[in-house]
Amino acid sequence: MTDATARTIPTVAQMRENSLSGVVRHEIETLILSGELPAGGRVNENAIALRLGVSRGPVREACRGLVEQGLLDLIPNRGVFVRRLDRHDVEEVYDLRAGLTGLAGSLVTARITSAEMDRLRTLVAAMDVSAAAGDFRSFYPVNLEFHDVILQLTGNSRLIKSYRALIKEFQLFRTHGLVQPNALRESNEEHHAILDALEHRDSVAAYDTSYRHVQHGKQRMFAAFDKLTQAGAASADGAHNRTIE
Repeated sequence: MTDATARTIPTVAQMRENSLSGVVRHEIETLILSGELPAGGRVNENAIALRLGVSRGPVREACRGLVEQGLLDLIPNRGVFVRRLDRHDVEEVYDLRAGLTGLAGSLVTARITSAEMDRLRTLVAAMDVSAAAGDFRSFYPVNLEFHDVILQLTGNSRLIKSYRALIKEFQLFRTHGLVQPNALRESNEEHHAILDALEHRDSVAAYDTSYRHVQHGKQRMFAAFDKLTQAGAASADGAHNRTIE
């Protein structure tokens, strides 16, 4: 064995360190996506190391990986911060999701089975019930499952990996877009249109309905966000006026 070859073979210690940093990375990612580490907040490596009972090395390594993944930002001489997405970032994520969702729909038409169609119908029926009740909490996880099932049915590992990375990044921008009046119903009507395209094995329609669904979701989300922003500005103006009066 040459010296060059020896240098390329990881030691047991390195393998353990990599495995540990992977576990730590997952834990930090969970803290970020749950909102416990808020957008714009600084990641305290010492506090996380103490919390997880590890040294700072695996935490630092995990943070580097999350910077590459787009969940954290490294600011020289200041530290690592949870990434804060602006409107332009979110538009980019939505547009990419729309393209990938459309691609997934078109790929699935050639391979989906009757049993798999039944599974999707069951999920859409469950969302119909949640939408009628205006129940976002029960609607949202089923909505995620619906799209994830279609994604998995493509059998395309690169597509799946890219899409799930976008979903994680999008979760940094927290909104209540689907909680607006009629939004749940509108969203599920679009799910029905996707189902119809899949049932007819129409790859073009599957792409179009899936793509438009995500784009409409973007419109709903920004409409809700703008409404909340305007309401907040109005409240601030009102408070200011009361102060001067």
